[in-house]
Amino acid sequence: MKRKIFKKIFGFAVAIAVLAAGSLIVAYNLFYGSAVEKDYSIFVSNCVQYSDFTAEVKKNINSSLKNRAFDIYAAHLNLESRLKAGHYVIKSGQSVISIVRMFVLGEQTPVRLVIGGARTLPQLAGRISKQIMADSTALLTALRDKELKAKFGYKRDSIIAMFIPNTYQVYWTITPEQLLERMSREYNAFWNENREALLATTKLTKYQAMTLASIVYEETKNRAEMPKIAGVYINRLRKGIKLQACPTVKYAMGDFALTRILYKHLRYDSPFNTYRNAGLPPAPICIPSIAAIDAVLNYDKNNYLYFCAKPEFDGTHNFARTLSEHNANSRKYNEAYKRLNK
Repeated sequence: MKRKIFKKIFGFAVAIAVLAAGSLIVAYNLFYGSAVEKDYSIFVSNCVQYSDFTAEVKKNINSSLKNRAFDIYAAHLNLESRLKAGHYVIKSGQSVISIVRMFVLGEQTPVRLVIGGARTLPQLAGRISKQIMADSTALLTALRDKELKAKFGYKRDSIIAMFIPNTYQVYWTITPEQLLERMSREYNAFWNENREALLATTKLTKYQAMTLASIVYEETKNRAEMPKIAGVYINRLRKGIKLQACPTVKYAMGDFALTRILYKHLRYDSPFNTYRNAGLPPAPICIPSIAAIDAVLNYDKNNYLYFCAKPEFDGTHNFARTLSEHNANSRKYNEAYKRLNK
């Protein structure tokens, strides 16, 4: 009789142990098992509503029980008050516990920030604001801030010259001030010993080289012709001849849709109009490509003073040493243009 009772008690105890073990396994799986089936990213701003944030996270968690586990562990770590803004990538197979801890610790994944092509500070601010958390107003304020400009050596000049076109890895939460710090470091790294040596041969400052490169870049996207065009402009600068660069007229007028510069446009009164003013304009007219910057540093040492688009409209140019040669090239282009637009 006693043996039977013992067996029953023992069997009951084993059953309880099995059930307890099973519960532990289930609980372990809920908190430590895979909670997501594919990678996805989420952007958390400073003003996000916690309920909206959790709803976004939980819609990608693969079961309602694990959603509950997320709520339990998030409450345990007080995630609502500790949530940090940022761009987060949740990986396939990641557990509830690792997801919550990632947000608590602010373990962000960088974003790709593409810099290039912008012509004005407002345009630059607008493009950057689409890639990071800071809005265009905050970015533009920083770009125009006198103290910040002075910090990086741009007292009167435009800080747009400090932006080297490239793709950078940055945190989505980077502030405008931190962004300028980063761009300053990238700018200094760009101007390495080799480029510094080439710069000396141009007799230009870095700022002037960036400004000239911006004109070259706006004149042509043909990389093979860039050094030749740079050589023309350096020749004109050294001889004291006005650059007479059509892209500077478009910039001065703020009309970047102009497809043809007419005589009436050349009279537009602006320090950027190189038909009216000698030397380089007071600032770059765009963020030039690295190819255009290097074209200025490796400018073609030619004797040309003029260039004109070819009548074949293939994006290349005819170059001339004298005004009479240039006028002949211009006539051919104008005649072809009229025939094309009849």
